[in-house]
Amino acid sequence: MTGVLAGRRVLVTRERPGELATMLEALGAEVIHIPLIRVVDATDGELDRHLARLGEFDWLVVTSVAGAQRVAEAVARTPGVRVAVVGTATATAVRDQAGRAADLVPQRQNAIGLLEALSVAAATPQRFLLAQGDRAADTLQAGLRRLGHDVTVVMAYRTELQPPPPDIAERADALVLASGSAAAAWAAAVGGDPPPTPPIVVSIGPTTTAVAEESGLKVTATATDHSLSGLVAILRTAFGVPQSEGTSG
Repeated sequence: MTGVLAGRRVLVTRERPGELATMLEALGAEVIHIPLIRVVDATDGELDRHLARLGEFDWLVVTSVAGAQRVAEAVARTPGVRVAVVGTATATAVRDQAGRAADLVPQRQNAIGLLEALSVAAATPQRFLLAQGDRAADTLQAGLRRLGHDVTVVMAYRTELQPPPPDIAERADALVLASGSAAAAWAAAVGGDPPPTPPIVVSIGPTTTAVAEESGLKVTATATDHSLSGLVAILRTAFGVPQSEGTSG
């Protein structure tokens, strides 16, 4: 039995292939996992200092699995703080490592979707601790402050670029971009003007597409459903595979 993407080689640049790779492999794609970013602990001690007083905040906002891993112990010992995460993978990390469910997971799994969900869940000014990576955009902190919230931002981890093999773009049929940081990392890691890519480049949403285009990448298609499922769906469309076709044949 072969999937509808059998024979297609798809580049995944996340640190861990995870759910996205599982979904692609279920459709028969050959996933080429090229992590462009290595996550390392922040060394300034600020994260530990803020987590030690986590109970002073109304909300902890976590925007990645790497962030969830680094705050899980504090979350487990602070049941009074509400936890908002950017998506299901981060929610799973919180549940598995902190032993509790996230209080808020947006339907649209990106920074804008999380901000919109928080604008409803936190209708009055509240105190937020935002734990994120050093390369994260200021979308959440700026948006929460515009809504009148008291926002403290702390670096949960640092990221370091890892250049891929020089011919990697030629060895794949498609590149999937699940975040703006992935798009920027690809452009920075591979170099070139424009940076080389496989024939098809798909993005999880307009924010990621904007970053990709600013970085010199040409995006073939952008998902309208800003989730991993939407990303896989737009990849199928870019390959000319109807959504009605099953996952095996």
